[in-house]
Amino acid sequence: MNKSDPIVIAHRGASGYLPEHTLASKAMAHAMGADFIEQDVVLSRDGTAIVLHDIYLDSTTNVARCFPDRARSDGRFYAIDFDLHEIRRLRVHERTHLDIGRSELAVFTERFPAQPALFQVPTLAEEIIMLAGLDRSRGQRTGLYIELKSPNWHRQEGLDLSAAIIQVLSETGYWNRPQQVFLQCFDDQTLRELRHDLKAPLPMIQLIGNNSWDEDSEVDYDYLRTSKGLSYVASYAQGIGPFIPHIYLGKTTSGEVHLSELVELAHAHGLLVHPYTLRRDELPHGIDSFSELLNILIHSAGIDGLFTDFPDIVVDFLRKSMIT
Repeated sequence: MNKSDPIVIAHRGASGYLPEHTLASKAMAHAMGADFIEQDVVLSRDGTAIVLHDIYLDSTTNVARCFPDRARSDGRFYAIDFDLHEIRRLRVHERTHLDIGRSELAVFTERFPAQPALFQVPTLAEEIIMLAGLDRSRGQRTGLYIELKSPNWHRQEGLDLSAAIIQVLSETGYWNRPQQVFLQCFDDQTLRELRHDLKAPLPMIQLIGNNSWDEDSEVDYDYLRTSKGLSYVASYAQGIGPFIPHIYLGKTTSGEVHLSELVELAHAHGLLVHPYTLRRDELPHGIDSFSELLNILIHSAGIDGLFTDFPDIVVDFLRKSMIT
């Protein structure tokens, strides 16, 4: 790859091959040559920053079997209701459905078997230490791509997610590495606070979802995709992380690819574009292969980076593109 290539961001690690957000998945992503490796961060009851995609534990761990009486009234098991020493007892498995009658069925049925194995929920500090060690032993400089998950919800529960992450980054020496760390969040006010009040020296990425999603934010994502909205984002962030359907709109009846103007607009405002999530086993409608999707987003749309569950395939695609 060269400097003009988009960066490859390992989505929850090499999650197409090993259970998401496990140290094994992150080590595999590192070995596969990912430029950045993603960490979703939530807090335990004792305020420890742990790497977990959800504020819940039940989608990816055996918490319901270990602590059957600890669910809240909605039936969910919240990470913030467990101290770190209790979370250490859990075993991580491939993501499963929570629908009635499907609790043992993996979301991606052809991936790693969906039963508790040797994997545990890591802390953010543990993951950073491991990745820094791999950087040293392999002669690499892999980046962190940290998402603050539901910061407003954490605040309502009495804990400060931003402060906890800043503490870990400061203690591990990553707080002042703007070339090696991105901070991302769906909530614009959290990013604005990090930029303007906490004087974060790290680049920020405004995640963009759909207004119909139950995100921990009151932001209007439709507005953020307009020129005025992107101008607002540029006042505190260095880029956007849009959903793939915000860029790839489908194909015409004649088979021509229809793209939105989002990437062009974002670039006009000096913003990077890092869409999510490219999966070999979950292709957008009308896309016949993973290579076709990569061609569309990289060569036609001109994105600057991408989140993928399969970092090895993307790295190989970019290397072959250099040769040809």
